[in-house]
Amino acid sequence: MHPEALERARAIRLLSCDVDGVLTDGTIYLDDRGHEMKAFNALDGYAMHLLRDAGIAVAWITGSAAPCVALRAKRLRVEHVLQDIGDKRSAFDALCATLGIAPAACAHIGDDVPDLAIMRACGFAATVPHAPAAVREHAHYVTRRAGGHGAVRELAEFILTAQGRAAASDRARSL
Repeated sequence: MHPEALERARAIRLLSCDVDGVLTDGTIYLDDRGHEMKAFNALDGYAMHLLRDAGIAVAWITGSAAPCVALRAKRLRVEHVLQDIGDKRSAFDALCATLGIAPAACAHIGDDVPDLAIMRACGFAATVPHAPAAVREHAHYVTRRAGGHGAVRELAEFILTAQGRAAASDRARSL
């Protein structure tokens, strides 16, 4: 872990997430009619609530254009869902401007080369263990959990702990 990871996590006001390989394991299922399906982890879903309750905005920025992504985001009340994005950095910059949040106060978790531009621009970059070396090298934090298996929950708890807000997630776990 980068020695400045805790310090960087203290400033976070927005977490943006890639979808395929981060919120999912990267597997894409297609049925015989061409409908795309993805498996999302409930631990990551609850992380969205923990972050929102702590006042941290959440966004999903993905190159995917799957209806199931929008449906999952709606169920989790994720307000900022940017799909079919070819230039993730431009989408990230526009989101920061819209929300009035400086990139230094943003975290991004991604798992592949299209995420590198955001990872370089944000204040706190994270990735998952299966990411290519070029991506892991730019991360301040590499989760222990794999994408689609609670990696975002782990990251959310790290950020909340760094901000002294772990008690809220600890209380939620005891319910």
